[in-house]
Parts: sequence; C-alpha cells; structure tokens
Amino acid sequence: MPQTLVTGGAGFIGSALVRLLAERGHDIRVFDNLSTGSPANLEGTGAELVEGDVRDAEALARAAAGSELVFHLAAGTGVVPSIEDPFADFDLNARGTLAALWAARSAGASRLVFSSSNAPLGAGAYPASEDKPTAPLSPYGASKAAGEAYCSAFHGAYGFDAIAVRFSNAYGPRSAHKSNVIPLFIRRLLAGEELVVYGDGSQTRDFVFVTDLAAGLLKAAEAERVGGEVFQLASGVETSVNDLVGMLAEVSGREPDVRREPPRPGEILRNYSLVDKARERLGYSPVVRLEDGLRRTYEWFEALVVRA
Repeated sequence: MPQTLVTGGAGFIGSALVRLLAERGHDIRVFDNLSTGSPANLEGTGAELVEGDVRDAEALARAAAGSELVFHLAAGTGVVPSIEDPFADFDLNARGTLAALWAARSAGASRLVFSSSNAPLGAGAYPASEDKPTAPLSPYGASKAAGEAYCSAFHGAYGFDAIAVRFSNAYGPRSAHKSNVIPLFIRRLLAGEELVVYGDGSQTRDFVFVTDLAAGLLKAAEAERVGGEVFQLASGVETSVNDLVGMLAEVSGREPDVRREPPRPGEILRNYSLVDKARERLGYSPVVRLEDGLRRTYEWFEALVVRA
C-alpha cells in the first residue's frame, strides 16, 4: 500500500482519516504542529508523527518525501481569528496549501486532496454546490478559496492531480477542542448549563459525521479523472437548530434549559450541501444518520467527563 502523508492528521477529522487509512494498510506519516491535535488521537494506528508547521515549507517537503498520496487538512479553522489577523490566516491556509502542493509535486506524489469548506461560497450558497461562484465573506473563506484555486492551477500548469473537497459541519468523537454547535451543546448539557439558541431556532445546517468525511476523502484519493475539481462532502440533509436540540435531549436523556437570544447579525439562516456530484463521480455515500452520530458523540464526551 502507498506511503501517505496527512497534514493535520492528529486533529479531529485528520485522525479519523488516519484510522481509516490504517485499516486499509497504508504506510502513514502525519505532519502536525499539535496546536489543536493530539498524539493520543493516533494511538493504535501505527502512524509516524512528524511535528511541524505547514508554514515551514522545507520541513513539509522533508515530511512529504517518498509519499504517493497527500491529504492536506492542516489549517486555521476560525472565521473570527481570520478577521482578527488575516495575515496569519493567509499564511496558514493559502500559503500553507501552496507549500503542501509544491511538496507533494516535488515528492512525486500522484495526488493531493485538499480539505476546504463552504466558506468560499459566502451567504448566497443555499444549497451549497460546486457550480456556484465563490463570494467569501471572511478572510478564512478567502484563504480557502485561494487553496481551491491553487489546486486548479497546479492541475492546469503542472498536470498534477490536486482535488478540493468542501466539508459541511463536521461532528463526532475527538472533537473536544471544537467550538461549533454540536460539541458546544453537548458540553453544556453535561455541565448542566443552558443552551443558547439565537433567533427562533429555525436556522439550518448540514451536519456530517466524521467517519463519513474520512470515507469521502479516501474516495477522492481513489477516483479517476477528477484532477483540478471541487466536490461537496456533506450529509445532504438540512437540520434546524430546534430539531438538533430535540435530538440531543433524546440522546442524553436530559431536558435542556434553552435560552433564546436575538439573531446574530450576518448569520446564514439556511444551509446544506448537494452531494450529487460526489455520489456520481466519487462513489461517496454518507451512511451515519444524525441521531446515531449524535449518540456516539455524546457517549464519547460523557466518557471524557467520567475520566476527568
């Protein structure tokens, strides 16, 4: 099986991918600065961990040496931090992706799969799909759009198979450091704290379980004739915040105390992704229902509290 490099592989989504690659017999090297990831996430995978930062192009090139496949997940992940320091966000996401592409091509890798998000699409992307124009509303969205553009450019200029995949709202075990709605609500439930819902709770999101994303990344690495393209990886299901609260109450056996606050300015009210292209071209098929994924995630957080 191929030698495979995973940048950001000690993180939440990256470690799920590493576990899947290990099951498939890949020889795995992880390149991670451990700012949010943990070596504990890689236990039992046999992956080699190289501590380093994607802003260090020389270290990244050394880590990529001999790799046949590269998955690039290392990134700055916050819209708010990107607004506070757009230069740092650019270095991590745009320049970091360029460094990963250059390292992969220089190493003779056959393909790089870049993990993007729906942030390049901005507010007008309901539902999100690959054929809609990019119109980012934050430096984070702009830097991810730049990463997608570099993948297209490397395919066009060098004939290098670089593919971008856009994630919707990921959730699952090992997401303790995440601040998005599912881990935030679960932590508050376990602490006996109230859940804050902005607006009337009818706003919607597309929640995709982390193992479905890992499977989609692998499908993107294995598909034929997809270089330079973009694919949406999501559940394809639209879920309201109110419905999410109800599911969490059922999963946890706790009746949450919900506090309503005014809607947040600029919040996207409805959002989900069309995954038709990924189904047809990659063979991607998300299988974890939200109710089942929430139960698995809640049980992981609950065990974390018990161990603490």
